[in-house]
Amino acid sequence: MAFEASARLSSFTRAAEELNLTQGAISRQIKVLEDQLGVTLFERIRQRLVLTEAGTFYANEIRQTLDRFASATVQAMSFRARGGVLRLGMLPTFGTRWLIPRLPDFFAAHRSVTINFSSHIRQVDFQRDVLDAAIHFGEPHWPGVFLHKLTGEELFAVASPKLIKREKIKKPADLANTTLLVQATRPEAWKTFFDTVGMSEVEPRQVLEFEVFGMVLRAAVAELGVALVPKVLVQQELDAGELVTLFDKSIMNTKAYFLAYPRERANYPPLVAFRDWLLSQVRA
Repeated sequence: MAFEASARLSSFTRAAEELNLTQGAISRQIKVLEDQLGVTLFERIRQRLVLTEAGTFYANEIRQTLDRFASATVQAMSFRARGGVLRLGMLPTFGTRWLIPRLPDFFAAHRSVTINFSSHIRQVDFQRDVLDAAIHFGEPHWPGVFLHKLTGEELFAVASPKLIKREKIKKPADLANTTLLVQATRPEAWKTFFDTVGMSEVEPRQVLEFEVFGMVLRAAVAELGVALVPKVLVQQELDAGELVTLFDKSIMNTKAYFLAYPRERANYPPLVAFRDWLLSQVRA
């Protein structure tokens, strides 16, 4: 602690004040640490305390360790009420449109559970990303991972009423003369749609690609083009009249949304509570 405070404050005196020690005590602790490591950690340059190259490296490593320690401490304390922390990876638009509106019900029943959210748009790596679970979109097979299906994905063509009127869109063939909006992880969706309506050779006027469905939806509302989006994510805009569905056609994706988690986390109490609640929401 003496070293971290001195490195952060660039002063033995200020470190001593922060830790309620004397400057001499701080200096002695630093000297003992330098002797143990066999390197010099600080230099005095023009009356200023400056980290050496070794000191800078050591300070960075120490800060990461202390940050992990602080995070682990907070998470461990949450177990006092038989709660805990669930580290959950979430697809941005699915999370904001489908999951988050339902979460008040979960927290009302599990006040001692904390959820730390992180967002992702592609398949997570549970080892690298340090997650307990994730909302996953993909095929129903993932070695070493439990998958619980939440919902399938039915895709509809939607557009702003003003765009439809301006560009005179009445039938699928009219889409060849407009801009198509594409979500980055569904690059083949429009091709599948056109195959379904018997239009295998379509070259649209323009294609705009976006990283997440939330951007696709806002682009459609802004009259930038026609979007192909999951029904489960677009209901808000349909209800508000900002977007309307085109044609009497939709396509079903072979992939679906799942709650995914590594097998070794299957009995982790916060995850068990969240999984059971989430599946009850799906059944409802």
